[in-house]
Amino acid sequence: MDIFVAFTLLAIAVHVFKTREQAQRIALLGSYLGQFQIEKLMQDVLSGYQRALGEADEQRQAQVWRHLEPVEQNLCEQFNRFVLEFAKVSEPQARLSRLPLALPFVAQYFPATTLDMRKLLSVHAHGITQACQNNPAQEPKRKAFTLSAELMLMQHSCHWFCRSKMVASTRLLARHQTAYAQVLAAVAPSTRQAYGQLIGN
Repeated sequence: MDIFVAFTLLAIAVHVFKTREQAQRIALLGSYLGQFQIEKLMQDVLSGYQRALGEADEQRQAQVWRHLEPVEQNLCEQFNRFVLEFAKVSEPQARLSRLPLALPFVAQYFPATTLDMRKLLSVHAHGITQACQNNPAQEPKRKAFTLSAELMLMQHSCHWFCRSKMVASTRLLARHQTAYAQVLAAVAPSTRQAYGQLIGN
């Protein structure tokens, strides 16, 4: 019974400290994201892509693609500004645990098991910027496919920072009906390479 009580108390303590750390990271990230309209613009872009792809008339579809271009550019600009602002965060605060599950004090006492969220966001900023470029030779559908994946991977990293990698992957599947591995396969090769090097894959 004593062992059971000890494990129960330990589990409660781990949960309390884990929840406290997660709340701090959510508040930190939110304090920077709150200065921008990134989430709203991201939803506008993704829903716009669905609308364009659902258009049977090519002329109507082309109009939707053109309407989305300034929204894409605004999203890209705001995200890059956000990344520049978040770069001011101290290194200890920006640590992101590589472990699949969230455990307290990992970033503080085991920094070798973490990565830098500031660097991860820079990878996403580069990928999103490249995908947003209006290349006449690129088909709008291909651009939409790549940018959607870049945005989903970025969102995954934000949820990873706030919660855990496992929770982030679960949310990705629930929100977008897309698995983490599928998103990684769909981003630009340069993003996939830089991302893999950073997270240790």
